[in-house]
Amino acid sequence: MKQKRKNVLFITADQWRGDSLGCIGHPIVLTPHLDQLAKDSVLFRKHFTQAVPCGPARASLLTGLYAMNHRSVNNGTPLNSRFNNIALEARKSGYDPTLFGYTDTSADPRELHHRDPSLTTYEGVIPGMSSGITLTDNQRPWISWLKSKGYDRYLNHHTVYNPLPNYPGSNGRGASFPPPVYTDEDSSVAFLTDEVLKWLSVREDEKWFVHLSFLHPHPPWIAPEPFNSMYDPASIPEPIRKESLEEEGRQHPVLKTLHELIQRNDYIKDYLDEPVSRMNDLDMFQVKATYYGLMSEVDQYIGRVLQYLKESGQYDDTLVVFTSDHGEHLGDHYLFGKLGYFDQGFHIPLIIKDPEMPSQNKGSQIEIFSEAIDVMPTILDWLDSDIPEECDGRSLLPFLHGEIPDNWRTEVHWEYDFRLIGTYQSLMKQQFGLSPDQCSLSVIRDDHYKYVHMTALSPLLFDLKEDPEEFVNLADLPEFQNVVLEYASKMLSWNMLHRDRTLVNINMESGTLVHWKGPRILEEMHT
Repeated sequence: MKQKRKNVLFITADQWRGDSLGCIGHPIVLTPHLDQLAKDSVLFRKHFTQAVPCGPARASLLTGLYAMNHRSVNNGTPLNSRFNNIALEARKSGYDPTLFGYTDTSADPRELHHRDPSLTTYEGVIPGMSSGITLTDNQRPWISWLKSKGYDRYLNHHTVYNPLPNYPGSNGRGASFPPPVYTDEDSSVAFLTDEVLKWLSVREDEKWFVHLSFLHPHPPWIAPEPFNSMYDPASIPEPIRKESLEEEGRQHPVLKTLHELIQRNDYIKDYLDEPVSRMNDLDMFQVKATYYGLMSEVDQYIGRVLQYLKESGQYDDTLVVFTSDHGEHLGDHYLFGKLGYFDQGFHIPLIIKDPEMPSQNKGSQIEIFSEAIDVMPTILDWLDSDIPEECDGRSLLPFLHGEIPDNWRTEVHWEYDFRLIGTYQSLMKQQFGLSPDQCSLSVIRDDHYKYVHMTALSPLLFDLKEDPEEFVNLADLPEFQNVVLEYASKMLSWNMLHRDRTLVNINMESGTLVHWKGPRILEEMHT
């Protein structure tokens, strides 16, 4: 009997908040194609990334390791070449994992000559991944395509995101309202989608593994027509924040520093020199509207890919995974981007369509904690491949088949490293008098409490039942010291459980080489 083909479509959007899907009740953003995918899938509503920003987040996603183990903790921090990853493992099953987009992997300099150009960028491709189209920050393949279609021959990766001057209707709208020079049909999302579809069109009789990595809704926040005007800023909900920036910053000195760290120029191409935390309301509400527009644009092109799979008869042979590297604060707590310790930067979407899952499970929405490190073992499990012992994550495949593993996690963990070598480290030293190795925090979060442990600064504790917005730090109150101790102890146990075990379960004391293999936590399945 001919074995059924198994294809993998692994889609990531960049900087997509976990609350921003129509199918989970977001009041504004429209995502009809992802909503339809969710009806054929299982959606994990309490899914979190393990680190920020992009490089560390993708390192965890692609290796299945917590940041405390892979240690690629900032954009530009090398990923140790000894670590395994999803691409290398998929190759063992006969796949040629092919990238359309980027993985933001910083190369291990010990493996390369010091003049190797790979050491001049954090936007390398993770080992084992073939390149269909690689789109780094310079966006060269896309821009050369734009020029071939008649756009300005002097266009470059800086000017391609400039807003159209004197755009009609801009009066009374924020700075991110005018669209760019390119149309929706010529955007980087459209370009990448076209390249994927061309690649797939000549592989319909083969098994394949595609990693489709979209930049949007990552900044710069500028959306082509009609997505620039798709959402009315007047309908956008207020951000979650205190009355003033100064009041918000009193929560913790790290938060106050982050408010001044990130610049407006990173988000809006109007070249105003000020921290993004000080953005006026007009611009802030328009930025949120533009962000949602970029989400709807990505959704539209994901729909094109899914429709192609259906029309070509491959949809029922394909595992589809949709997720993001990290979230986006979008003005909450006066923050933009991905940094700090609040949920908004770490809560991300996860939708998994398994064509082999029972029909009664399709459309399920799971309210159990899952983590980005679970994606690699889930894909490998579906491919009937071995899951590397070093993985910190666990396969989510049982959930797709209506089973809940015993001893499943009841909390999530993430880390943020603010050593920022080569960029803002002098600021951190000036503000806190800390060495780079002291500039980190770890978070444990369950349904009741969230505890944030700083390496060398005071901790935070939030009661999420009484204070879901995370405004009140309870860590210094005498009546909560037992809770602080309990969660600090849990964090220590988590750290001990997930130490590197590459060789520790191998022993030869008996005169025979014994290698114990199994999950970090013994588990049984129940429905």
